[in-house]
Amino acid sequence: MSESFRSSPPQQQWSSPNGNGHQGDAQDEHRNDEVEGAEVGRALVVGLLGGLLSAAGYMIYRRLPDEQKDRINGQVRTLVQQRISELRQNFNI
Repeated sequence: MSESFRSSPPQQQWSSPNGNGHQGDAQDEHRNDEVEGAEVGRALVVGLLGGLLSAAGYMIYRRLPDEQKDRINGQVRTLVQQRISELRQNFNI
């Protein structure tokens, strides 16, 4: 193969000494596992906080007088209808 088509620098080996073609080592894999674990942890915390906030919002909503509930329902319906019409307009449906 010509050196002009080589994707890695000429001084870099084509494959690692163990012959599997992977340039990383065990430390790189360990770091990747740590990063993935941290991302999973963050996603779990965000999901838990979202659940707690939605439960608190529902508890507050349940205690509202009927007229305020009706007003909120009307506002939500209007907002959803606007978003649906925007999506239909954007996708030419």
